[in-house]
Amino acid sequence: MPVDELPPETLRRTEDPSQFHFASTAELEPLLEVIGQPRAVAAVEFGVSIPSPGYNMFALGPSGTGRTTTIRKFLEREAASRPVPDDWVYVYNFQEPRRPRAIRLPPGRGAQLRSDMSNLVEELKTEIPRAFESEDYERQKERIAREVAEQKQEEFNKLERYAAERGFAIVRTPAGIGIAPLRAGKPLTPEEYAQLERGEREHLEAEGRQIQTALNATLRTSRRLDRAAREQLQRLDREVAAFAISPIFDEMREAYADFPAVLEYLSAAQRDVIENLEVFRQARAAETGELPAAFVRLIAAQAPPLERYSVNVLVDNSQLRGAPLIMEANPTFPNLIGRIEYRAQFGALVTDFTLIKPGALHRANGGYLMLEVREVLVNPFSWDALKRALKTRCIRVEEMGAEFRFVSTATLEPEPIPLDVKVVLIGDPLLYYLLYAYDEDFRELFKVKADFDVVMDRDERSVQDYARFIANVCREEKLRQFDPTGVARLVEQSSRMVEDQRKLATRFGDIIDLAREASYWAGTNGHELVNGGDVRKAVETRVYRSNQIEAHIREMIQRGILLISVDGEVAGQVNGLSVVPIGDYQFGRPSRITARIWPGREGVIDIQRETKLGGPIHSKGVLTLAAYLAGKYAVDQPLTLSASINFEQLYGEVEGDSASSTELYALLSALSGYPIRQGLAVTGSVNQYGRVQAIGGVNEKVEGFFDVCRVMGMTGQQGVLVPADNVQNLMLREDVVEAVRAGQFHVYAVATIDEGIEILTGRPAGERGPDGRYPEGTINAAVERRLRELAEAVRRFEPGREEHRPEEEEEEAERQPQPAAPAGEQARVAGHARDEQPGAPSAPVLAADS
Repeated sequence: MPVDELPPETLRRTEDPSQFHFASTAELEPLLEVIGQPRAVAAVEFGVSIPSPGYNMFALGPSGTGRTTTIRKFLEREAASRPVPDDWVYVYNFQEPRRPRAIRLPPGRGAQLRSDMSNLVEELKTEIPRAFESEDYERQKERIAREVAEQKQEEFNKLERYAAERGFAIVRTPAGIGIAPLRAGKPLTPEEYAQLERGEREHLEAEGRQIQTALNATLRTSRRLDRAAREQLQRLDREVAAFAISPIFDEMREAYADFPAVLEYLSAAQRDVIENLEVFRQARAAETGELPAAFVRLIAAQAPPLERYSVNVLVDNSQLRGAPLIMEANPTFPNLIGRIEYRAQFGALVTDFTLIKPGALHRANGGYLMLEVREVLVNPFSWDALKRALKTRCIRVEEMGAEFRFVSTATLEPEPIPLDVKVVLIGDPLLYYLLYAYDEDFRELFKVKADFDVVMDRDERSVQDYARFIANVCREEKLRQFDPTGVARLVEQSSRMVEDQRKLATRFGDIIDLAREASYWAGTNGHELVNGGDVRKAVETRVYRSNQIEAHIREMIQRGILLISVDGEVAGQVNGLSVVPIGDYQFGRPSRITARIWPGREGVIDIQRETKLGGPIHSKGVLTLAAYLAGKYAVDQPLTLSASINFEQLYGEVEGDSASSTELYALLSALSGYPIRQGLAVTGSVNQYGRVQAIGGVNEKVEGFFDVCRVMGMTGQQGVLVPADNVQNLMLREDVVEAVRAGQFHVYAVATIDEGIEILTGRPAGERGPDGRYPEGTINAAVERRLRELAEAVRRFEPGREEHRPEEEEEEAERQPQPAAPAGEQARVAGHARDEQPGAPSAPVLAADS
């Protein structure tokens, strides 16, 4: 059945600029909703709304689909409607200094508490010294000292009278208080004492021991009186200080009466102030210059003694107008959960609660946190820390990798802070499915999947939304606005990006880049608005910047270095088409595919696979075409042949099955002897029943062969055969469409191998008649005849086999055990097609047959 070439209208779906009712996109209303991602938007709405734990989100999709931008804009609107979360502060723990206390306060009150405590300390530094400078305090202090001195003097007077009655005196020396015997009112000298009678000395010694005992008792009484005096002075100091500072603290308590945690902290701070009055006296003396300069420098080198009364505002939400939305670009362990900093002091590193710093989880608490999952995974300990915080629903600031240390060091253990946050991870689909498969915690913590698509339907509404999207981009980035022709051309290019006439690209990063470049060229061309020509210029210059390798390959074909024929006829030779990806650019490249036939039983040999240059999918395609040959032609006899297929002058790995139909055409031509038109190129995979199947990269393949024909010389007979199922994917360049319209180039859509071989050879393929044979003069008849000849040739040259009938030969082959094929041997078709596992490729992919 003859196949007509495709009309030019089917090769590219154009957009009519007259459908747009504006002269400039500046007239359009701003686009507020997210376009092209209904599934992802529904998932995000669900994830944001559900309050249950574990319903954090993972936004997956290829980069450039607008995952980050879409979610950020959506969450910005959602966060603006939610209440501002509370502040969090850390304060000194007077009972356990190593465990700072966390206090929750309404937005803005954290900074206020810090300011109030700072003012309180300054006021205490003034009021406490002033309270001890009052006359009343001095009188009470003198009274206590006087009373104690009188009591001590009375005790010593009693002691002196007691000693005098026994002939002793109490003497005071530089070494302390002692006793001495008297004679005539004067203490005896050592010489005089030595001249005394022995009995008298013994009497004096006995009396002296009693007096010494009394002296010791008096000294103990004196020390007890001193201790009591100090206690009285301390009580006096505390009473005076309490009287001085109580109004200050009472005023603070009134300001924070609704916050029990703050009241508890203020009470503890007040008690601590009373116990450390000397600190405030020294601080005041240091400020007024009453202390020596060296002592002041020593105090300054240490941690400020009054630092314990300060407030560390960990999270200050006073400037927010809704819930926080944090995008942490570098989610290291300390950037995620916070850190404890240190300062050098006398050669050692020390820390305190004021050096606790917040992480992204602290700042996002009560709102949303966006993270690139790849960045979280590559930073040590970050993934485990994030999961631990979400599972326990609290944030613990701790040292990174503390559990792996051999020696524990003294550090802070801040009180954990309750966590209420929605975490949104952004990453590739591969990372999502790997985490889901191998991390059980991931399944429980990230239950909402927001799957971003790369395409959207191309209909009237989506095209109008595209225009509004372009208007938004131009406003936000201050680009030139587009006219209707510019929008239409951009929509067409969007469909070309996804190779589908019925779809538009949702990789909006690429669309925005194209809009930027088109705006630049509009300015260069002196256009106030971006038109279709400017968009075309942006596309052409982008291709020109990237297609140097393509141009070199095309030049080598033109010079005859790479052998490609674009006219004439050759049997067993056909132009195949492959796609070569190079970074952000890919192009179509024609390759000469040849087939040779000879008598034998080796079957179809794929030279690419034999040399380890064929990927598994390509090898599958070769096995499929061999199975097609067996099923179509081995009806009443075994398929007995030896054939080889080769991609000529191709030295990189070939992957994909889109050349399987091309290879089959080369085999059919070699078997039938009918030549193939070299002005035609072919792409398309094939199944076992001869159905030509859709492939990828159809536009690049058609254009690649068109460009080669143009440099080699157009004859009007050149063209490309593409699968019929790929017609909806055609978005060819305008110059290719114009060449088809002018009859210089042709595109044929084929559904079966028979349709394709008829176009390539100009002869009918033929169908089996009632007698089971193909009509003479057809391709299939010639192929079947040649296969019979090859089978007869094999039987003639194999002794002892020529007398066997074909059916007996098959039965005998089935009874014989099959030898195991050596490793790496090419799977062959002999008799019926066997299902063998192809070997895996090892060479890097240099040319993709996709």
